[in-house]
Amino acid sequence: MSPQLLDAVLLRTDFHDLTLHASGKVRDVYTLDDAHLLFVATDRISAFDYVLATGIPHKGRVLTQISLFWFDFLRDIVPNHLVTADVEKYPAAARKYADSLRGRSMLVKRADMVPVECVVRGYLSGSAWKEYKTTGHVCGIELPKGLQESDKLPEPIFTPATKATNGHDENISFAEMVRIVGQDRSHHLRDITLEIYTKAADYARQKGIIIADTKFEFGMTSQGITLADEVLTPDSSRFWPADKYKPGQAQDSYDKQYVRDYLEQIRWNKQPPAPALPPEVAGRTSAKYLEAYQRLTGRELDVQ
Repeated sequence: MSPQLLDAVLLRTDFHDLTLHASGKVRDVYTLDDAHLLFVATDRISAFDYVLATGIPHKGRVLTQISLFWFDFLRDIVPNHLVTADVEKYPAAARKYADSLRGRSMLVKRADMVPVECVVRGYLSGSAWKEYKTTGHVCGIELPKGLQESDKLPEPIFTPATKATNGHDENISFAEMVRIVGQDRSHHLRDITLEIYTKAADYARQKGIIIADTKFEFGMTSQGITLADEVLTPDSSRFWPADKYKPGQAQDSYDKQYVRDYLEQIRWNKQPPAPALPPEVAGRTSAKYLEAYQRLTGRELDVQ
């Protein structure tokens, strides 16, 4: 990847006329009015809970465009919060930043967010694998004995999570979710989550990608339960190339595992300041995100 492309990353937004609502590890969210927010996906990348000093070219645009694809694909199952991603249809205050926003932003309905992340797992990996090795359970769900790392589960399981005070995702039982958001809503969200995952995973498998697990966020709008935030991206999911899948070990992936592996290799102590990435690591990571987009959508992302 050329130095010019590596320089063309958006690490921070600075829209003076807009009110910043929230700034996360990747997204900056602006308030446009009482009913609408502007989501902007930067090229920031985090690892081990820290945002790194180097951005990943095109990452924000890939995340946005993949989410837009899935919002359309899944609209028959659940409403979503998207109003438009056409910058020419944004309010005037946002249109003046069209060049920065194009391709990496969404105008969305404001939602009353459910304080639980809806996680679904079709394969045994990550924190679920660690928990299974210790207890034979995942989030209170008993699994068959003798499973290996990355094994496909007999059927997808719903494993909700919350954000702990330190910012980490914290797995909880379904009973705990019921306590937090209520029985009827919990059952509804579980059913929708599993239905979405099944449809998306079946589609992705046909495109050569295994969706090992993913997380969804939902909110309440005038449409009722509404799918929000990002959807089925390499940041919110484990995407594995199907042709390289081998149970019994960690898998090659389309997410930021390549970055994590590099940071482990240089023995970063996982304390601030977070290090910069060499151009070849940032470039290879960018290529993985772009390949995931191309495989899922059948389209090439315009990187000019």
